[in-house]
Amino acid sequence: MSIKKKHLIKIVAVVFIGLTACSPSQKDTVDYTAYVDPFIGSGGHGHVFVGASVPFGAVQLGPNNIHKGWDWCSGYHYSDSIVIGFSHTHLSGTGCADLGDVLIMPTTGKIQTNRGEQNDISNGYASLYSHKNEVAKPGYYSLLLDKYSIKAELTATERVGMHKYTFPEGNNEEHVVIDLKEGNGDQSYDTYLKQIDENTIEGYRFSHGWSPDQRLYFALKSNVPVHLSVYDDNDPKEGTELKGTGVKGILSFDKAPHELMLKVGISPVSSENALANINAEIPGWDFDGVVKQAHDQWNKELSKIDMTTGDDAARSTFYTALFHTMIAPALFNDHNLDFRGHDKLVYTGNKFNNYTTFSLWDTYRTENELLILTQPERVDDMVNSMLGIFKQQGKLPVWPLVGDETNCMPGYSAVPVIVDAYLKGFKGFDAEEAFNALKSSATYPEQNAVPYVMSKGYIPCDSVREATSIAMEYSVDDWSIAQMARKMGKTDDFEYFSKRGNYYKQYFDPEIKFIRPKMADGSWRTPYNPVLPSHNGWRDFTEGNGWQYTFFAPQDPQGLIALFGGDKEFTAKLDSFFVVSGDMGPDAPADISGLIGQYAHGNEPSHHIAYLYAYAGEQWKTAARVRQILDEFYTDKPDGLIGNEDCGQMSAWYVMSSMGLYPVSPSGGIYVFGSPRFDKVVLNLPQGKTFTVEAENNGPKNIYIQSASLNGKPYTKSYISHEDVVAGGVLKFVMGDKPDYDFATSEEDRPKSVL
Repeated sequence: MSIKKKHLIKIVAVVFIGLTACSPSQKDTVDYTAYVDPFIGSGGHGHVFVGASVPFGAVQLGPNNIHKGWDWCSGYHYSDSIVIGFSHTHLSGTGCADLGDVLIMPTTGKIQTNRGEQNDISNGYASLYSHKNEVAKPGYYSLLLDKYSIKAELTATERVGMHKYTFPEGNNEEHVVIDLKEGNGDQSYDTYLKQIDENTIEGYRFSHGWSPDQRLYFALKSNVPVHLSVYDDNDPKEGTELKGTGVKGILSFDKAPHELMLKVGISPVSSENALANINAEIPGWDFDGVVKQAHDQWNKELSKIDMTTGDDAARSTFYTALFHTMIAPALFNDHNLDFRGHDKLVYTGNKFNNYTTFSLWDTYRTENELLILTQPERVDDMVNSMLGIFKQQGKLPVWPLVGDETNCMPGYSAVPVIVDAYLKGFKGFDAEEAFNALKSSATYPEQNAVPYVMSKGYIPCDSVREATSIAMEYSVDDWSIAQMARKMGKTDDFEYFSKRGNYYKQYFDPEIKFIRPKMADGSWRTPYNPVLPSHNGWRDFTEGNGWQYTFFAPQDPQGLIALFGGDKEFTAKLDSFFVVSGDMGPDAPADISGLIGQYAHGNEPSHHIAYLYAYAGEQWKTAARVRQILDEFYTDKPDGLIGNEDCGQMSAWYVMSSMGLYPVSPSGGIYVFGSPRFDKVVLNLPQGKTFTVEAENNGPKNIYIQSASLNGKPYTKSYISHEDVVAGGVLKFVMGDKPDYDFATSEEDRPKSVL
């Protein structure tokens, strides 16, 4: 039976006839997890995590293939058929590989400590598998290992992974491999294993990778007595304790168990804390109970958005997207709230949950705004986590991963996330402390190219790699700082950072009407082709080109329109953007995918651009492009994501856009209208409030807004404020198959960067 058919059967089994939206009292009876297919995005270039986890959990327990490059960044790719075990940490949707810590593999027959190779697994512990014997759903994963006829089942809590292995009957040579050398694209440099008692193992794995110095501790509990044999890589050693660069262990049994269960707790602090996490989160051995607990956690979070549609595939795509927005950021502390900071010091006595894996350059665009609506109870903790990192390393995080700074991607993109939370009324963090962190990071002399911004007002493209993208991102971030300064009454800071927020204009060449890199002497990059990401051996743009960055001023669309000379000139250029083709050259990043002309939906710098038409009074063009992207670039297949998931951003774009709302301007406090994908979407807010988006006469061809009303009153704007959304109410659109050219054309009805 195909995966699609299996999921369709599940959906039919749990959904009432008509598939109508549920009221808050009814939604508890709906199994939203049945609409989720975790395999969506596990093929193609989606790079999503497949396995067992709970929302925002530290543990992502799932299968690992042999790492073979970029498409195995999560440790798993749908095209593969060889599994080397099940590890407890994974990335989801990133363009870089790491983690895959504490790899565990059940085996039968002679002891094997070598994993095997892709073209020969006969002398290793790896096994073939088939998707027909694989099940993945929120909080649960299972796989039949063909080589051993072992059924592996996995589930998880926040900090503990639980394994259940069913061995074939009549076998007396059962073992479990613990491989601390193997990771996913990283290199272990210090590992340790020790047997504590007949049911308990402890250890740690320190590694260098994308995270420069990751330190993970663990404890393992078995439901039956075990004997640990230790190996230095593949060499057996005496005793039940070993330290080395790539320690491996073999668990053996006096009496071969038909059913083996393991609990593995992880900790950034110590093995003792990892064991305490096990005792706190899974004190017993009720595997099915933990599966149900994980299921219920996912169902609760997924129920925060309830939608109505007759399109089963789109429903699965939507709820899988919502599911993907809750894998990262991930908890990075113990059950007692202890954690290890970026300075490698242990922090105790904390009052908040510490988070890591912030893909900020990606997620500030949509994911973090969505979390404010769906996860408001976590927002303060996430901001406090970022402020903690500021104290530990002297600047706000850029791309923090498991207790380290990767410094990956341009910008100091924690800034718009923090400012957005402040402007939307979150008060669980110190605002003065936060503003100091913003200002200090924007003037930090060791922050990439910041001295150029402060001394020259721009970043020379012949001095800094990807200079133009870095500078454009800094303008977004600095604009956000100005908005927080304005609200706090810090006039001097407001004026200074407002000026820096307009620095993007210095890169606009009025002769050719493109953003163009500038040289150290102030001249333009010559020769220059806006289709190419690089010139004269210099990479000018981050995962993009001059066409895409020409429209990269989400903080100031009005200013960008003015640079072109007005609405007509701007929309003409934007029309060209969606049709012009061109070869990006041999060094074009693989991330530039999902092309419509030069628009690249597979990468984040393009994500807001379809919505810019609304700022120029042509909302109908936004509707047409947004619906095209929704329909063509998101499907319910394994290759159903057109580019890297990027820790929830690609999916958050789908969730927000299919509601008909999109946050173009970071920290701007408004949502621009696109084209609502579903008949009805109910956002379940705190205090029992709901915000409903209805799309009357909606359909595959009826993509254009004819009229709108808010709480029963005519509504002529092409945007709505955050305040109106969280107040609760009903936003109703009447849809049609032809544009209403007059909808929201007047200046007062168009979106603004600042209300």
